[in-house]
Amino acid sequence: MKPHAPNAALFEHLSLPLIVAPMFLVSSVDLVNAACASGAIGALPSLNARTPEILDDWIGQIAAARNAHLSAGQPCAPWAVNLVAHTSNQRLQPDLEICVRHKAPLVITALGGPRAVVDAVHSYGGLVFADVNTPEYARKAAASGVDGLVLVCSGAGGHTGPMAAPAFVSAVREFFDGYIIVGGGLCDGASLRAVQAMGADFGYMGTRFIATEESHAVAGYKQMVVDSGFADIICTNAITGAWANKLRPSLVAAGLDPDNLKPRERFDLRNREQDAKAWKDLWSAGHGVGQVRAVEPAASVIDRLRAEYRQAVARLSDDRWSHGVLASQL
Repeated sequence: MKPHAPNAALFEHLSLPLIVAPMFLVSSVDLVNAACASGAIGALPSLNARTPEILDDWIGQIAAARNAHLSAGQPCAPWAVNLVAHTSNQRLQPDLEICVRHKAPLVITALGGPRAVVDAVHSYGGLVFADVNTPEYARKAAASGVDGLVLVCSGAGGHTGPMAAPAFVSAVREFFDGYIIVGGGLCDGASLRAVQAMGADFGYMGTRFIATEESHAVAGYKQMVVDSGFADIICTNAITGAWANKLRPSLVAAGLDPDNLKPRERFDLRNREQDAKAWKDLWSAGHGVGQVRAVEPAASVIDRLRAEYRQAVARLSDDRWSHGVLASQL
């Protein structure tokens, strides 16, 4: 299936095919603004705001910051809001109404069908991407009319998926010609180029931005991300009922035995305060955690990713597979 035609408004101010993934209790207004000003799409989970009124204020700040950049002739990428579409999320409708009122350029749904969101966001020309973790869910989301699919692959921090990225992208491209975004283990600029080579449009990167100055992660969380590697990751559904990659040291610090966690039967947001408390103390990270080596500004991280991406583009356009003896065999 041929890829879609790019949306000019989405790509106009991007300098990197990157969405800084929305992270529960971590993403902040400052992180979104820093990402957008640096040429990447920044995303805010609506549930990071304790009330719809706070969310309304936060989105107003994000929209105003981008408008100020553009009015000054400075490039600034679009921003996104992440809505949990699960039926147990009682905030979905009021938060969606806020997105519509502010004309959010991009809304990313997660943990539920996006159908209730699509018409509302399309009414003002916004785009809807749906977060999915299997080809079956991808088909259902595509049928609802979304513009893009966020493929949550094996290795993603927070909520994760069971499937490797190359196979997932290939399977989805057989029936979907919209935007494809890949999340799961991406940790550098070469990873962003790699997902494009698979047939995707964007990389979805969260873990790399936990240990940034703008994130809402507490200092201990940021330092644990800096200090941890792949061996410190454990995949469990015992925290929220959805499978997630957690940092083993944070479970131990909370008095839990990481090797003897009791699975939860289902995901449910009705006891949101309890879940928020659990996520506050039990910290997530993806397979790329070992590449985070310092707490630094988000702009510095994106500058490095951009340089790595450009190096990957140059390397892959001037390698032995494209020239010389091997070229004659292609």
